[in-house]
Amino acid sequence: MDPFGLYIHVPFCASRCGYCDFNTYTPGELGGDLTSDYLAALEKELEMAAAQVGREAETVFIGGGTPSLLGADGLGRVLSKVRDTFGLAPDAEVTTESNPESTSPEYFAGLLDAGFTRLSLGMQSASPGVLAVLERAHTPGRAFDAAREAIDAGFEHVNLDMIYGTPTEEDADVALTLERALETGVDHISAYSLIVEDGTRMARKVSKGLLPAPDEDVLARRYEMISSTLEAEGFEWYEVSNWAKPGGECQHNRIYWMDGNWWGAGRARIRTWATSASST
Repeated sequence: MDPFGLYIHVPFCASRCGYCDFNTYTPGELGGDLTSDYLAALEKELEMAAAQVGREAETVFIGGGTPSLLGADGLGRVLSKVRDTFGLAPDAEVTTESNPESTSPEYFAGLLDAGFTRLSLGMQSASPGVLAVLERAHTPGRAFDAAREAIDAGFEHVNLDMIYGTPTEEDADVALTLERALETGVDHISAYSLIVEDGTRMARKVSKGLLPAPDEDVLARRYEMISSTLEAEGFEWYEVSNWAKPGGECQHNRIYWMDGNWWGAGRARIRTWATSASST
């Protein structure tokens, strides 16, 4: 039987990045902290979904948003509910995304105790200028420190996410980001080309001429630069935007790419839920 994966969305962020059009909410937009209410509703949803699916999960991926805002205890609560409802395969891959600014050595230790096996950190860039254009709320060095802390805590599989093609970005910015990421010893790097999405603050700046639009030729050149740099360091390209050391591939992502069986829970804008869920 094909593997089954469970995606859980946490729609909370401390602030909204200028390029982001994901389904996320800040405390100001919500009128306060509603995480406890959300977790209670999510637990009920998982109960109903498990009754519908009737399968244990081989992979779990908690994304967002900023799942790390729930803390290790909150994320552990979610995973405990998954065990109680869907069940987890003995060798299940369990991943959570995290913003480097809301992590600590204690947070990583708590995740491991809860049963998480894989971590994905939002790095985006090592360049302060690029982060400023993206309106990312973390300092350039924190992502790399967080990756080392996670590895030191005992995580075998750690991913760093980067974005390339940001307006004003130079080749040197990409080279620096790759250099700093490789120094951490992570076994997985994701690199996504910037897309200026309608309705975002970045889109409004581009339309007003305050920022240049990403150049497709530049994006293609940067992609080749990223791929050649990572492959020279022993990473293998296994998906459009993902490179991993052998054995470090994200099995949950493979389910998506191989058109496998998965279920989405939580408030997220994923148009393929219905078709994907029907194949389980």
